[in-house]
Amino acid sequence: MIEYASMILPYVTTILLFSSIYAVFALGLNLEWGFTGLINFGHAAFFAIGAYTTVMLNISGYPLILSVAAGVVMAGFFGFLLGIPTLRLREDYLAIVTIGFSEVLRYILLNEEWLTRGPFGIHGFDRPLQDVISYQYYNIFLLMLFVVLLTIVYFSLEKLVHSPWGRVLKSIREDESVPSALGKNVFSYKLQSLAIGSAIAGLAGAMLAFYLQYIDPGTFKPIETFHAWIIVILGGTASNRGTIVGAIILWTFFSVTKFINPYLPFMSHQMGAFRMIVIGLLLMLLMMYRPEGIFGKKEELALSD
Repeated sequence: MIEYASMILPYVTTILLFSSIYAVFALGLNLEWGFTGLINFGHAAFFAIGAYTTVMLNISGYPLILSVAAGVVMAGFFGFLLGIPTLRLREDYLAIVTIGFSEVLRYILLNEEWLTRGPFGIHGFDRPLQDVISYQYYNIFLLMLFVVLLTIVYFSLEKLVHSPWGRVLKSIREDESVPSALGKNVFSYKLQSLAIGSAIAGLAGAMLAFYLQYIDPGTFKPIETFHAWIIVILGGTASNRGTIVGAIILWTFFSVTKFINPYLPFMSHQMGAFRMIVIGLLLMLLMMYRPEGIFGKKEELALSD
């Protein structure tokens, strides 16, 4: 029994580590889409900005905590800049601009080797308390740290969205002409939501870098954005609790399906596509029978009539 537990513990720890990282990542998107109605298809860009800023500053000699803070601020700043020319326009413009920005940024990271080491990626940066915690227990420590960060982000967002500020965001999501008629600066609120959501994604990027110990442009492909969308839709639009549960379900699914690979007529490189097909079918069923998601409420559906 002890031997079995020692084998299963690293596996469960890995699932929970990825779940906590992507829960933080998706919470940023949930603020933008679930509570404000902003369609962001380039969320992975801010994931990358947070990760690259953190590790590049650290290998340049800056303290780790300062590097992480800079990564969060830089991701939020780029979200702010991106929102200025787009948020006054129709919602679909933001979707187009964000996915375009995400791909432009990824190709810059890929080609500017003098700055980012390009396809070779970046490694050799510090991790929190790496000289204090034993290597065999480090992932457990990292999980505890990530759970603390996730808890802080979750309760901070809960406080925000249940405040008057959060109620304005919901009113913008439903019909922005109403808060505008009441004297609210709709553009400013949208900009704040996009910047905060992007900053949260930047924090998730730093967390991912600490766990992987290596990042390269391929880590931040557009599929990462759609993982966040799957999590939000699965857990429930405008439900922070649902977002966390959605992240756990998604990464448990990704991990468990690895065990059925020998029983299916697929090559290993085809298994990833098969997983996405299954997820797509499950999401279709979810949209048919429970479009609000597991923990969502019908009245919270963004852009609903």
